Amino acid sequence: ALRTAVEIPPRGSVDVVFLLGQAAGAAEARTLIAQYRAADLDAVLSDIGRYWADVLGAVHVKTPDRPMDIMLNGWLLYQTIACRIWARSAFYQSSGAYGFRDQLQDGMAIVGALPAMAREHLLRAAARQFVEGDVQHWWLPHSGQGVRSRISDDRAWLAFATAHYVGATDDAAVLDEVIPFLEGPRLAAAEHENAFQPTISDETGTLYEHCARGLDQSLAVGSHGLPLFGTGDWNDGMNRVGVGGQGESVWLGWLVYATLMAFAPMAEARFDTTRAASWRAHAAALQASLEREAWDGDWYRRGWFDDGTPFGSASSTECRIDSIAQAWSVFSGAAERGRSVRAMAAVKRELIRPQDGVALLFTPPFDQTGLDPGYVKGYPPGVRENGGQYTHAALWSVMAFAALGQGDEAAQLLSLLNPINHARSRAGVQRYKVEPYVVAADVYSNPRHIGRGGWTWYSGSAGWMQRAGIESILGLRLQGSMLHLNPCIPTAWPRFAITIRHRSALYEIEVENPDGTGAGIASAELDDALIEARPLRVALVDDGMTHRLRIRLGSRVGAPPDHTGGSIISSASRRMADGV
Repeated sequence: ALRTAVEIPPRGSVDVVFLLGQAAGAAEARTLIAQYRAADLDAVLSDIGRYWADVLGAVHVKTPDRPMDIMLNGWLLYQTIACRIWARSAFYQSSGAYGFRDQLQDGMAIVGALPAMAREHLLRAAARQFVEGDVQHWWLPHSGQGVRSRISDDRAWLAFATAHYVGATDDAAVLDEVIPFLEGPRLAAAEHENAFQPTISDETGTLYEHCARGLDQSLAVGSHGLPLFGTGDWNDGMNRVGVGGQGESVWLGWLVYATLMAFAPMAEARFDTTRAASWRAHAAALQASLEREAWDGDWYRRGWFDDGTPFGSASSTECRIDSIAQAWSVFSGAAERGRSVRAMAAVKRELIRPQDGVALLFTPPFDQTGLDPGYVKGYPPGVRENGGQYTHAALWSVMAFAALGQGDEAAQLLSLLNPINHARSRAGVQRYKVEPYVVAADVYSNPRHIGRGGWTWYSGSAGWMQRAGIESILGLRLQGSMLHLNPCIPTAWPRFAITIRHRSALYEIEVENPDGTGAGIASAELDDALIEARPLRVALVDDGMTHRLRIRLGSRVGAPPDHTGGSIISSASRRMADGV
């Protein structure tokens, strides 16, 4: 099928076109073949090129870090859209299933480029929720078959992603979209998960109601006042930490707190005052418990096993410190700032290893301990989630450093994670061994394979790397037709530039860093008109014109620096509080 014979005369040429495609059946395949045999294939290719240029070129950056520019200007969004959202398949995984939490996070990264696609997936994910409020951890789209589980964080991600979408687009109408629930057998007391094909319920609810039920299902706490771990929180490999129903997750406490605080204003705007009051009260109790129980003296614990044994603690022989509990203490806005600063300093000291080119998820790996955290212990020490680099988590540390105003640390860590920088020499190529133009889910820290890339392409790390670079370091966020800028760049960068397409208009942004502060906006001008308001917000207009925004970083006279850190969904929360 992929070979033919041709005769080429002297000084002649022949064009050979191979058609490779997919269709539901033979008849549809023949129709596609006929269509493309008759088509102007140069025009078809040109159309494809224009599509990707429009999607990937909506935001274009130019910084002193060329590898960062290459990834932010196309590769990361391409990996997210083509592999994660469309194919849901790659060399390492070929199921084609949707993961409930996974594609919701991917969708957060494409809100600016493809808001309609992000919206569509919010509704798709909501349709995989049972009437009780829990969800399918993953499902196959052609049949709806999937897994009902006790994994604890799935229930909060729909509300978290919806808050981000509404804050970025001003599309509050999505909350009123009506979606059916699922029905199926509940998990028995001793049952951890069940794979089956559910039925579509006659009961429906708005997207808001779906989000709210998920949050209501996230309020159970253990003896320390923190969320139950279940058979995995974000780290599915820790599937036996809380299998008995008593284990608790510090990381999930930060996530639930942040999501409740984002959604309480939504509830109030819809006059759902009972829920709003309950959520705010629960968030306050979570915050108190996190500070009282989770602080370990120099960083935050990761959680507790069913028997009450803490881990992610200085007293732990294995998994003494885990990065995600520290990064999310910053994101949530719930932690005392001084503690978050100390916690992230511990991440830099204990987990980031520039000499080896890795940033560890936790250390030491599980190996000899008698405790049974789950299948994570089945990985060799330093491989994947068992104390290797899990890039998804390491990017949260990038964002946490930036939120604390530590631009040097944020950019250095992003550079360490950038796949291009793993393959800049022959020795680097031989060590890394995988593609340098897509993000790898993991990089080994095992001494026998240190620096070797693991699972590539099919990784949610691509979307988070895009957000870490654009939103956290370069400081660009969109809220509908409002542009927010709050950079936190390395002190040594003299400048950077961003070009944004907003419908028919073009915005050329130049940011100067003459004093080496890396953060704080001293002055800003739009088309030569001074902008006094802080934080810096610019109303984008659809006028077919080119607009120039000039920003100078530094401290304003008589004002503190603008960069104060906070939650990664704080902008959405503020927007909701303003009455969305």
